[in-house]
Amino acid sequence: MNFTRWSARLPGTQRRAAARTEHTAVPDRRGEGAVPAARAEQLTDDAPPGLAVDELPVREVLDRVPALVALVHGPDHRVAYVNDAYIAAFGARPAAAPAREALPELEELGLLPLLDQVLRSAKSRTVKSRKVSTGRSYTFTCTPVEGSPDGHGGGVLIFATDVTDHAEAAERLRASERQQRETAVTLQRSLLPQELEEPDDLRIAATYLPGGTEAAVGGDWYDVITLGGGRTALVIGDVMGRGIRAAAVMGQLRTAVRAYARLDLPPHEVLQLLDGLATEIDANQIATCVYAIHDPNEGRLVYASAGHLPILVRNEDGTTHRGDEPTGPPLGTGGWLHASGSVPLGPGSTAVLYTDGLVERRDEDLDEGIASLERALAGATGTPQVVCDRLVRAAGVTAEHDDDVAVLVLQHPSRTGPDGELFRNAALELLGGVEATPRARAFASGVLTSWRFPAELHDLGVLAASELVANSLQHGTPPMRLRLRRTDRRLIIEVTDGDDHLPRRRRAEPADEAGRGIAIVATIASNWGSRRTPGGGKAVWCEFALPRAGS
Repeated sequence: MNFTRWSARLPGTQRRAAARTEHTAVPDRRGEGAVPAARAEQLTDDAPPGLAVDELPVREVLDRVPALVALVHGPDHRVAYVNDAYIAAFGARPAAAPAREALPELEELGLLPLLDQVLRSAKSRTVKSRKVSTGRSYTFTCTPVEGSPDGHGGGVLIFATDVTDHAEAAERLRASERQQRETAVTLQRSLLPQELEEPDDLRIAATYLPGGTEAAVGGDWYDVITLGGGRTALVIGDVMGRGIRAAAVMGQLRTAVRAYARLDLPPHEVLQLLDGLATEIDANQIATCVYAIHDPNEGRLVYASAGHLPILVRNEDGTTHRGDEPTGPPLGTGGWLHASGSVPLGPGSTAVLYTDGLVERRDEDLDEGIASLERALAGATGTPQVVCDRLVRAAGVTAEHDDDVAVLVLQHPSRTGPDGELFRNAALELLGGVEATPRARAFASGVLTSWRFPAELHDLGVLAASELVANSLQHGTPPMRLRLRRTDRRLIIEVTDGDDHLPRRRRAEPADEAGRGIAIVATIASNWGSRRTPGGGKAVWCEFALPRAGS
């Protein structure tokens, strides 16, 4: 093919040619601003020898460019021309041979169908950063070329630019990002509970799914904390932002929640402490959080929310409802007094705590996502783990999801038959004066006998009940109540009264007439504690671990 007859020229050729024509057409007017003879001779002497680029034939120009250039024509894409750079990269190519045979590198890269598209559509196509067998990377641009005057049909000009340095730099950047993400994921997972605590009265499962490979890890977390006395704290939160920093802040908040939970404070007071801590950790980092407490004696989930999504509850009959109020601002904003609310959670109920990655979508309103999750929960039955998996599937969460997802599912089982016999309650209102102590002792003895406890455990339980009641009669105020509760794992004895002064264990001197009751209880029981009750007053409790079956 005669390239000199093709009309293609380098960009700007026409403009420079026109400028030369205009310059040569100016008449020589000596003495009227013309360049002096010496200056003209100097310019002539400095001119480079040989033809200017504008005067080179197209083929010679293409031979000199560093990019890879090939020209094919016809439906078989027969080779019409390859430049020197192309030959240096892939070797000599036979002329007039079909591209499938003569240019195997194009077939290896999957560019032959692209040539067909360019030929049919008469539109250019570009494929970025394709790595060839030699290890180099090229960006290929295929441009349609009209038929030539010598009878050749239309063709495609293939122009390949070496982008190996850019591709390697991009790959190094991606590798660094992958490493950082893997570090963040490892940190995130290590800060989450490796095994959930298992309360006596609840069945719990949790799921954490990091965002897809292109998304940085967020600061989602959850936790389950047994408080003693049969009560359980549940928490879920989300630190705004992504990466290692968000995961580190999450770890600090989760550790603080566990510490504050040991104080057995109401949910809103725990969030109040967390709010101040979040400001100290990073004034620019905020987080949402729900802290809830389940008390099997109350049959309710008492909670406080710091800007988090509402708790969803499914009743035993399949109806669902939300715990919408009260909700305060996120942690770290400061200057807000949080408040506690509650939702019923009786036997047979299921509650779901979750982060926004489960329900928030770019093309959907957040309320619609929550309503969709609520509908999915209404039809989700089975164990907590089964419910967890079904909710994640119903929300359309995949491995390529663009946000972290944390889900915490808890069930309060409805126990009947032999299983129900293992979970019993008994309570006595303590009326009168000092005579309440022997009455409480007799009540505890009768209850523990009916529950068929071993003699040793029976005697320890009666002693603990007597000491707690005596302590309440001496230091507390009415109303007073003794409650005994058994589960399949432990015996819980609790005394409540109207005084909010919390007892503490202390060493009693030989001459002291008081101060030994709590010390005795702490010595004989597996665990003990006290807390203030919401309506004023306090509750003091202790636990005894039940012997395992067969032991």
